[in-house]
Amino acid sequence: MDRLINVVVRCYRPDDLRAVKTLWEEVFPNDPAWNRAEAAIPRKTAFQPELLLVAEDAGQVVGTAMAGYDGHRGWLYAVAVKPTRQREGIGAMLVVEAEQSLKNLGCGKINLQVRSTNQGVIGFYRRLGYEVEDRVSMGKRATL
Repeated sequence: MDRLINVVVRCYRPDDLRAVKTLWEEVFPNDPAWNRAEAAIPRKTAFQPELLLVAEDAGQVVGTAMAGYDGHRGWLYAVAVKPTRQREGIGAMLVVEAEQSLKNLGCGKINLQVRSTNQGVIGFYRRLGYEVEDRVSMGKRATL
């Protein structure tokens, strides 16, 4: 935990793109093209850019969290921590900061999606107070 002392959570800056892209490729290697940094970040920074957070340690991006709020529910996305820095509290720090940002906007319920096979991440979110809800997640790609 001593390493966490120097970690700062802040809003994303354009010069973070390369580091975030590298991080996401490492943490989410099988993500589809529309979730990759070069596609997702320009869309996010055009809408609620203050909800794209990075964790920085000694000038290096070591984690990210992206959140969104539609006026009804909040969502967490792209919570990622550099694998060599996992289990230090950085992910929890990012989630808490994202939650506070959503609460400041009036958000009363926060959702997130996790692949059912990712038991380690499910455990991480359970420890932060999230519960598995009896829902069916559905989606449809919109053609832009």
